[in-house]
Amino acid sequence: MRRSLLTLIALIAATLLAPAFVRAQEEVPFITTPDNVTLEMLRIAKVGAGDHVIDLGSGDGRIVITAAKRFGATGLGVEIVPDLVKQSLDNARKAGVEGKVDFRVQDLFATDLSQATVITMYLLPEVNMQLRPRLQKLKPGTRIVSHDWDMGDWKPDATVEVDVPDKKVGLEKKSRIHLWVVR
Repeated sequence: MRRSLLTLIALIAATLLAPAFVRAQEEVPFITTPDNVTLEMLRIAKVGAGDHVIDLGSGDGRIVITAAKRFGATGLGVEIVPDLVKQSLDNARKAGVEGKVDFRVQDLFATDLSQATVITMYLLPEVNMQLRPRLQKLKPGTRIVSHDWDMGDWKPDATVEVDVPDKKVGLEKKSRIHLWVVR
């Protein structure tokens, strides 16, 4: 009886909370990360050949592809838009890194992050906040890099600004890149 009641409560909670997660994820628009920002995101994380980069909301795949091509890392891009995943796979093939990277149509909240040594993202603040409980569970030393958006009261280990003269969102022609290292 008690187990049934707990199961019922869990199902009701999941039903009530699921739309908020889906809504937040669906509301993240695809905005291309400029090449200079992509490079700086990977540099601030000190990505190297031993790293596995997971990009949450990977768009056209450029961060994971650059991590493989320029820094020798492996990677996974997670994206909910099937056409962007197809484009990413094509881009990886053209860049000659299809054996080092993969792209999946997948819910970022359901993605296994345990193999990541670096997590990159260009999401909205509320999505970053929803990810925090999962990010806290990553193995020590994992680097988390966010383009433009912080993690609320989590103090970043480093923040850099990059000039982006043709930035398509916001009034500033700069991007902020934040780095956290899991302890």
